[in-house]
Amino acid sequence: MSDVGALLLDLETHLATNVSEESIARARRDFSYLGHAKIPFLVPDSVKKAVADEVNRLLEVGSVRRDVSFAETDHSPRRMRNVRRKEIVEFGTVIPGVYNSARMLQSLGQIAGEPVHPCPYEPEQFVITCLEKDGDTHGWHWDDYSFAVVWVIETPPIADGGFVQCVPGTVWNKADPQINRTLTRHPIYSVELFSGDLYLMRTDTTLHRVYPVVNGTRKIINMGYASTRNLTMELSHETMDGLWADPETLEVSR
Repeated sequence: MSDVGALLLDLETHLATNVSEESIARARRDFSYLGHAKIPFLVPDSVKKAVADEVNRLLEVGSVRRDVSFAETDHSPRRMRNVRRKEIVEFGTVIPGVYNSARMLQSLGQIAGEPVHPCPYEPEQFVITCLEKDGDTHGWHWDDYSFAVVWVIETPPIADGGFVQCVPGTVWNKADPQINRTLTRHPIYSVELFSGDLYLMRTDTTLHRVYPVVNGTRKIINMGYASTRNLTMELSHETMDGLWADPETLEVSR
């Protein structure tokens, strides 16, 4: 059995034997009410370490620095370094295997309260981001697809930013996003995270951002998933296509 096969077996075994119904139920309540739930209990330490090692290696292989904004999200800033799915598939092995784990999808569906599917639009399946300069942020936005699982590889202490803020039960109008109005009409929940955390978020109806980093580094891998409803919808991908565009005129970090 390959190293990746052994890790996937660790994941499947852990999900089958070490995840309690109580943990699933608690996460499901949080997800239903808050639009997000911490789920580090779903993944054994061996898989967390392997994913973290691969993220760190891929960031060294060929990440791209980006500083962009989009009208569809009121020009909220995106300042980060990232590795796209294309490069992750080319140079990685662990992340693609974990993403497609059938038992992981089943567990996510139990928490979400509905089936969770691999994202049909491949560029949104998984991407690595790194916030490392003062002011780096993934500004207020929604996602095209319903679900995201974020693996926190490294994050600064909360005093230095890098925590998540979210506004559940909101609607994205790409033609007129009105993010500031949304922020004044709904409660904002802030989430302290630690290295090794994972969280599931309902990303199409939860406005969210990463608070700007002022010291230290925040490294994550985002895994995007679809709802059954998404599979029959016509979705456009303006912000994702722009955010992860080919870096022909950008500086490539090596």
